[in-house]
Amino acid sequence: MKAFIIRRFLGIIPTLLIIITVSFFIIRLAPGSPFTREKDLPPSVRQNLEEKYGLDKPIGIQYLRYLGGIIRGDLGISMQYVDREVSYFIINSLPTSLLLATLALTLALLLGLSGGVISALRQNTWLDYLIMSGSVIGISIPLFVIGPILMYVFAIKLGWLPTSGWIGGRTGNAAVILPVITLSFPYIANIARLTRASVLEVIHSDYVRTAYAKGLSQLRIILVHVLRGAITPVVSYLGPIFAGVITFSVVVESIFRVPGLGVFFIQSSFNRDYTFIMGMVITYSIILVLMNFLVDILYVVIDPRTLKKKT
Repeated sequence: MKAFIIRRFLGIIPTLLIIITVSFFIIRLAPGSPFTREKDLPPSVRQNLEEKYGLDKPIGIQYLRYLGGIIRGDLGISMQYVDREVSYFIINSLPTSLLLATLALTLALLLGLSGGVISALRQNTWLDYLIMSGSVIGISIPLFVIGPILMYVFAIKLGWLPTSGWIGGRTGNAAVILPVITLSFPYIANIARLTRASVLEVIHSDYVRTAYAKGLSQLRIILVHVLRGAITPVVSYLGPIFAGVITFSVVVESIFRVPGLGVFFIQSSFNRDYTFIMGMVITYSIILVLMNFLVDILYVVIDPRTLKKKT
């Protein structure tokens, strides 16, 4: 087990190096620059700016310098927000994005697992059809459509919830509800469908029939025997789910004006702020790689038999 964890953790380093390298050259080779304006800057001013940020050097030298800064924990200075380090914005906005993603993932797991189990236990009944129909709708409608619909109904028409803001603002904790529901919506549907299929497979197995023959209560059988076997595919799906939650949080944060990383990510893309974009890419990549690492460990803890397959 220890060797497996060490090997998986060491595998994070080349993965991040590849991501940083590919992202760096794609961003640098894209048309335009951070100093491209509707009205061209005087050549002398443009030259001074390029010297200040090291853009006058060959791209290979720029890459090595940037990589050296990353190793030292320095993400560089923003090219648009004067004299502001990229790490300053990340440190101040990352907790908000992580809280939004965590709440959305928690809600998706609670409702998705519950819906999937109920649907499986009531197979081919109206309740099963209702839950699965809702799952199809959740998967089919994109977040940038779900968000405005929920905002229109619950914020504008009914006036129950605020249209924007976050915890600590004038709207209070209620501002969390719409962004979290919007972000979790498609993942509730995916988890419910996956859980239903897994429970249907496990519930007809021999050891579950034996548990029923022993006279155990249905609640105990579902919680102790069925879910333990059925939850494994869901755990393996947690990595992609969290990747989706983190990625699409950019969209949700923009819709509901949540002060997270998403706002800065979009703005830095429009501004062609090289160091800011790279800082965002590295931050998101570290989160996703670490999440996949934790999912691999959790998968082995739940089902130790998979350790032999992975090794």
